[in-house]
Order: sequence, then structure tokens, then C-alpha cells
Amino acid sequence: MPLILRTIPCLNDNYAFLIHDPDSKSTALIDAPEAPPILAALKAEGWTLTDILLTHHHYDHIDGVPELVAATNARVTGASADALRLPPLDFAVAEGDTIWIGGHEGQILDVSGHTLGHIAFYFPAANLLFSADSLMAMGCGRLFEGAPEVMWTSLSKMAALPPETLVCSGHEYTEANLKFALSLDPDHPALVARAVDIAAKRAQGAFTVPSLLSEELATNPFLRVTDPAFKSKLGMADASDSVCFAHVRALKDNF
Repeated sequence: MPLILRTIPCLNDNYAFLIHDPDSKSTALIDAPEAPPILAALKAEGWTLTDILLTHHHYDHIDGVPELVAATNARVTGASADALRLPPLDFAVAEGDTIWIGGHEGQILDVSGHTLGHIAFYFPAANLLFSADSLMAMGCGRLFEGAPEVMWTSLSKMAALPPETLVCSGHEYTEANLKFALSLDPDHPALVARAVDIAAKRAQGAFTVPSLLSEELATNPFLRVTDPAFKSKLGMADASDSVCFAHVRALKDNF
């Protein structure tokens, strides 16, 4: 049976995610901003938490870990490269490693840039990518630690996944990211259509996360830097993709 996905709003604008394998009854949490809403979701579903998967060390992705481990005895998995800044790990992983949630294989991707040691969890059979603060809906995370070239390598890795991949990112930043994208290319048809969809969802109080990778490839300005027409609009027709990405990231930082 396929993995069941649940999106859990936490704090002011964070998301955590639960994935559940009905066959094995295994349940994994991706990131733990705070414990109460996650414990409430587990109770509502009747699921027992078996695993906690951490993408990076920022407090709004790990602060709920101690309470959740105390309540569930779940195993904690995180990046070996960032182990000193994460809660105690049962499993330390790096790119190329695999994990299993019941019968479902998850692949570890190094997606450094927002932080060094940031990882993503990709479940190919389920078309699920948990990208946290690397690739985001209509955006990407600020480069607190990695150079632009590092983040561009990470984004390129995720952009190469199948377009039907569901991108489960870590925050409800989509409206703000949309405003920036429209400032660069206000007449782009796919972007205009997505703006209508996002406005409708937010008016109803609905989530804009997860999003399809195909949507991100068509509308996310940080992924569109491979498009010659978009580069020309930015006045960077002759720039490399990496240099164009760095330019767009700098524009967003000052937007």
C-alpha cells in the first residue's frame, strides 16, 4: 500500500509531515518544530511514531524532538555532517545512504546551502521529497551558511527528480515568494495562473504546501534560471545558471 502523508502546521508558519506505512504500521515524522500538534495528529490517526527524520539543525525544525522521543521512543535520524548541532541521533546518514519506513525506501540527498549539512529525504516510489528549507514552494531558503554555488548544486539535484514529485517544504512562505516572482516576470502565464490558485487557497485558509515539482520548475524563479528567456528578462542572457541563481538570490534578499 502507498505511504499516507499528513501535513501538520506548527508554530507560526512551519510545517511538519507524517508518513505512515499501512502494511507495517511504521510512522515517520519529518522535522519536529513543536510536539503538541504532532502528538495530537498521531492520536487522531491512531498511529504510533517510530521514526523522526531531521533535515537540519535550526530550532524551528528540532525543538519538539525531546518531548516526542520521551512520549514515543521514536528513533532519530539526521545528517552525520551536522550531528553536533542536532539532538542525539540513533542513525547518522549522508548522501547516498538509504532508510526504510516499513517497506518504503527513502534516499538521502545532501541539499546544503541554507545550512551546511542540510539533507532532504526522497521516497521515489511514493514521489515524495521532504526538502524543508532548501527547495521551497515558489522559493528557496536563505543562504545562511552555504555559498550560492553550493545551493545551486542542491537545487539542481532536486530539479532533476521526476516532475510528478511532491515537494514537501518547511514553511508557508508561498505568498511572499510569489510577490517576488511576479516582480521579476509579471506576465509569465504559468506564474499568473499559479498566483490565482495560491490566492484562492490562502483565502480559504488552505495550505500551499506540498507543491508539485512540475509547478516549481515552471514558476519558481530560482529554478527558472536555466531558461534563456527568463535570463534575458533579468539582463543576464550570457550568464551561467549558477551566476544567474546567485543574482536572483541577492535580489530576493533585498526584496
